[in-house]
Amino acid sequence: MRKNIKLTALAATATALTLGLTACGSSSDPSSSKADGGKADESKPLVIAASPSPHADILNFVKDKLAAKEGLKLEVKEFTDYVLPNTATEQGQVDGNYFQHKPYLDDFNKKNGTHIVPVVNVHLEPLGLYSKKVKALTDIKAGQTVAVPNDTTNEGRALQLLAANNLITLKEGVGTGAKLSDITDKKGLEFKELEAATVPRALNDVDAAVINGNYAIEADLSPAKDALILEKAEGNPYANFLAVKDGNQNDPRVQKLAKLLNSDEVKKFIDEKYQGSVVPAFGAPQS
Repeated sequence: MRKNIKLTALAATATALTLGLTACGSSSDPSSSKADGGKADESKPLVIAASPSPHADILNFVKDKLAAKEGLKLEVKEFTDYVLPNTATEQGQVDGNYFQHKPYLDDFNKKNGTHIVPVVNVHLEPLGLYSKKVKALTDIKAGQTVAVPNDTTNEGRALQLLAANNLITLKEGVGTGAKLSDITDKKGLEFKELEAATVPRALNDVDAAVINGNYAIEADLSPAKDALILEKAEGNPYANFLAVKDGNQNDPRVQKLAKLLNSDEVKKFIDEKYQGSVVPAFGAPQS
């Protein structure tokens, strides 16, 4: 759940993308949305909104290598932000999306009155701290500036990563919803809040930056090799998943895609392509 969409022009691009999806034959007509209990037309392509990397890469692997054997027609629509994939899914312009984790989705549904639900976990992109100016965590000193994502869940996630590595101290119990105001000891650091997609471009202007895994990959950064610190995969609540509008979970096309996304073939593809920068997170659907 992109190449030329600018987050600063979100309102304008929303209209353009909506028209583009309709022109491309996505599920924009009411009959394609099954939230009202209608029967899915399995002859129609399943249209999934996704971030380009690794989400669209994984979906395109499924489309090119696996979907035909399951009788699934799959279309992938790339988006470069964290808002339009959910609004397009809610409005029936696409059949589902693959770009987000549960804390983000919960926050999005609450704030926007949407009804998006997870179907099945696919992968985890470890959040990392990167720098072009220092070589090691111990080189981060008072007076330096660290960029963090400014959306609610990813900022909290970033601050927890910094706290876990003793770069800051947070109030007790703030959890993944931590904000800059919850920092009790900045240890002399300054912070710059930016849209998640723009953080990699700020690396030349700040001393370090906390970057989402997918945006790091797009910026030719290797989380496994380039990050000063990286989230641990074990017990991590930020698995990315296939999601649909509530009521569409049992669409046979959705179920076919869920099965394929949790297949041995996809696990091998993730392991070989991303070499630890993206890791499989197969398991029970989130609830």
